[in-house]
Amino acid sequence: MTSVKVADYMTKRLITVAPHTHVVEAMGLMLKHKISGMPVVTDRGELVGMLSEVDAMRIVIQDAYYDESAGIVADFMHAPVETVSPDMDIYSLAERFVKNHRRRYPVVTASGALVGQISRRDVLKVAHGSLMHTA
Repeated sequence: MTSVKVADYMTKRLITVAPHTHVVEAMGLMLKHKISGMPVVTDRGELVGMLSEVDAMRIVIQDAYYDESAGIVADFMHAPVETVSPDMDIYSLAERFVKNHRRRYPVVTASGALVGQISRRDVLKVAHGSLMHTA
C-alpha cells in the first residue's frame, strides 16, 4: 500500500479550550459541537493537556457540578498527552490505536505546535477508501 501520512487525514480545525476555562463552560462546548474531547492549549497555542467526556464526568462523581466552584479545565484535564507527528504513517498509527485503546491523538510538529487531531474514525476512512479501490 502507498504510504499515507497523518497530515493527509487529520482534522485541522479544532475546538480547543484554555486551562483556565471554567470546566462547565468546556462541557458546554463539547455538547454544542458534539465532540467527546478537546485539546487544552495555552494562549500561545501550546498543547498542555486533553479534556475528555470521562474527565468532565469526574465533576458528577465529585458532586461538584452543583457547586459554582466546580473548577477549571486544568483541574480535570489529563496531562501529559501522548501525541503523534503529522509525518507519521497512518498504518503505524492504526497499530498504535489498537495497542493503546485511544480515541484520538493530537498532532504536534517537532517544534511543539498543535496542528491537528486524528481519530480512529479518520484511520477507518483511509482503510475504507483503500479497500473500496481494491474490491
